[in-house]
Amino acid sequence: MSGAARPLRGPEGGESPDDEASGRETVWRRVALSLLLVVVLVAIASTDQLHAAMLSLTDAATPVMRAHPVWGALVFVLLSALSAMLAFFSGAVLVPVAVQVWGTTGTVSLLWVGWIVGGVSAYALARAAGRPLVARLVNTDALARYEAHVSRGAPLGLVILLQLGLPSEVPGYLLGLARYPVPRYLLALALAELPWAVLTVLLGTTLVERRVSVLVAVGAAAALLGGVALALLTRRLRSAQ
Repeated sequence: MSGAARPLRGPEGGESPDDEASGRETVWRRVALSLLLVVVLVAIASTDQLHAAMLSLTDAATPVMRAHPVWGALVFVLLSALSAMLAFFSGAVLVPVAVQVWGTTGTVSLLWVGWIVGGVSAYALARAAGRPLVARLVNTDALARYEAHVSRGAPLGLVILLQLGLPSEVPGYLLGLARYPVPRYLLALALAELPWAVLTVLLGTTLVERRVSVLVAVGAAAALLGGVALALLTRRLRSAQ
């Protein structure tokens, strides 16, 4: 997901108008990008040629996954974990195939577990290897925007907003560097990733089934969740200045 603008102090200790405007712009940019993705998915669902091409890919992969259900599940979880650790990688493209093999509930569970594994791995890498390794794996500007606000004693609500509102690869590294308590991190991670897993699988399911109206509703819900979480996070950090 998109990052948020860095909350800065003005000359008198409060946030400058430019920074506040930048925060609003970032929130709206995130919502706009989410809605653009929905438009692309709707175009695929509504265009016979595009939808047929997508189905041909899923139909080719589904028998392979069904023939090797255990290995298929492990690969899907691994790819989902990598998508939670690396900004340039996404395993969401496999969701339509996964739904064909494991159904909606099974795919949500596997995706959720994969994202949790990825978040925990990012946390462990950051905590064990420190900043030099993290700088090679994630946008350091995104880390710098929030590091000053995250410590071992950060409230659980703030950490959940970080997980909901920031790109999935950022919070694990950020909280690992801060050495945030593991049990609280796991709780925040599990709570925040579940709604995203549900929404992602619903998008994949409605895309395959060409239920365009439901696809639009689910996409709008995802855009709203991300935008609201990012806006609340930005406001909360501003109020802490």
